[in-house]
Amino acid sequence: MKKFLDEILEQPDALKETLEFYEGEVGKNLLQKAIGLYKDREITEIILTGMGSSFFSSYLASCLLNEYGIRAYAINASELLHYHRSLLNKNTLLVCVSQSGESYEIVKIVQNLPEDVTCLAITNEQASTLAREGSEVLLSKAGHEEMTSSKSYVSVTLVKLIFSWALAGRWSSKQGASVRQLINSIEELLSSYKNWMPEISRFLGDYDHIEIIGRGPSYASVLQGALMFREAVRKPAGGNLGGEFRHGPMEMVKEGFRAVVFAPEGPTFDQSIKMALDIARFKGKVIIITNSDLQFSKPNVHVFRIPIKDEYLFAIGSIVPLQFMVNFRAIDLGLKPGFFIRGAKITKVE
Repeated sequence: MKKFLDEILEQPDALKETLEFYEGEVGKNLLQKAIGLYKDREITEIILTGMGSSFFSSYLASCLLNEYGIRAYAINASELLHYHRSLLNKNTLLVCVSQSGESYEIVKIVQNLPEDVTCLAITNEQASTLAREGSEVLLSKAGHEEMTSSKSYVSVTLVKLIFSWALAGRWSSKQGASVRQLINSIEELLSSYKNWMPEISRFLGDYDHIEIIGRGPSYASVLQGALMFREAVRKPAGGNLGGEFRHGPMEMVKEGFRAVVFAPEGPTFDQSIKMALDIARFKGKVIIITNSDLQFSKPNVHVFRIPIKDEYLFAIGSIVPLQFMVNFRAIDLGLKPGFFIRGAKITKVE
């Protein structure tokens, strides 16, 4: 029953290994080669693709790259395989992401790329098909993982952020220090979960459905959180963009409704807080995950603070409370958290 929890608790080590790798000579050389794919060719845009959590964190990376004026899009690999292949040309840097390097859709894409399309592979497995087929490879350092993605998700996400910062000329010792602060914050969360998790469980009570809501970089962890609930708890869960939630889904909110709203300080902080308070006003219960010093004394609002200022790194740290919610909700329902019964860790069929 503890395997998923064990892998959650291994996340600081996975992040440390990944950071130290890219601060070392081998990692620096890989980064320079990856940057060379973009700068030494006639690249005008980046397409990031993957499945599941590998796709979700691609959205986060696209936000960061676009913020720096580097045109980037995240496209689900199954959709790219069948419907968007005309976007791939000599001016495209295709960033293919797969933790295993063996996901069916990614393998089909890289094995059938036109010769003039440049592919950067990001994977946790150096001996994988994706690593062999990529023009260059960036490795994550999550180590072996058996259950629903946790440490592989945060490690691969960090690799994409490091690449994005490096491509924009923003990867520095200062950014490295910010990553170390992130790791310290996650270590503190993990060491104290027996203090804060029971309060979250009491607040949520019994529920069969939860909606997870966020904007910008946090949308990656919104989708990852919803996937974990569906995969490990085997209950419905929604992953919604904050702006979209008002365009219809708000009609679901009533007594018994449960939601998590990511609200880091940034361009859409005020909108996210207003969304959360409206959910509470309509009698739903909402957990606000934020890096702000919010103070609310409302019975239907629970504030969970994570002291990570950078909005992109916050997206990594903020997945931790969702992981624990998933783990303990699955146990409450008599399930083995993160264990697959109808699929597999690596999906090799379409």
